[in-house]
Amino acid sequence: MTQSSPQPVGRIRWLLIGIALLFAGFAILAAVGSWIDGGAQFAFDRAVLLMMREPGMPGVPEGPAFLKQAMLDITALGGGTVLTLVVVLSAGFLLIQRHVLTALLVVAGGAGGPLAVAILKPVFGRQRPEVIDHLIDIGSASFPSGHSANSAAVYLTLALVLVQIVRARREQVFILGAAILLVLAIGSSRIYLGVHWPSDVLAGWTFGALWALGWWAIGHWLRDRFASSRTIAVTPDRSA
Repeated sequence: MTQSSPQPVGRIRWLLIGIALLFAGFAILAAVGSWIDGGAQFAFDRAVLLMMREPGMPGVPEGPAFLKQAMLDITALGGGTVLTLVVVLSAGFLLIQRHVLTALLVVAGGAGGPLAVAILKPVFGRQRPEVIDHLIDIGSASFPSGHSANSAAVYLTLALVLVQIVRARREQVFILGAAILLVLAIGSSRIYLGVHWPSDVLAGWTFGALWALGWWAIGHWLRDRFASSRTIAVTPDRSA
């Protein structure tokens, strides 16, 4: 008797979920961006930004003196150069370890997300906040936060595809926890530095998280597909 392979519908389910998550990220950005472009404002945007500065002094950041430099260091972890290095070095290490599929998922998710954000930013063209002084100079559009979206797309994609090959539960929790903490810190640094509205950051996080979950689901589908193919290939036909 030959061993039956998983049902086609079951195998393709994860692919459909992945595609749906990717499209959901774009849909949310388009909806919120169009709403903002139409003049919508969020009361919490201004309130949160004002909390980042001393009362009545928009150029003086809250907190101890070292916090400004710490935020500058953290925000650099979401910049294009650092994220490119993370993707290239992680993919290289995975290839050395012969995790070819995982390496390809890291490259696809880590490169595709920032590319999508770069294309969408000029479409919305939201102005940077002027409620408080900027602690760094920046000139591109504000929505969505590229650092927030791109760091989520890269670090969360990397974490989610890594947990598919890491077996120990504690290691999985650490990888996911570290990635989430890093993404939250990078997005928060953009608000503290005064260069993004909080809604920019929330939209960026949402897009990046959905993007990463999409590639996680696609990775699940690909692993099931390849595992099924190998099983069929090595299973002897005993029907003869």
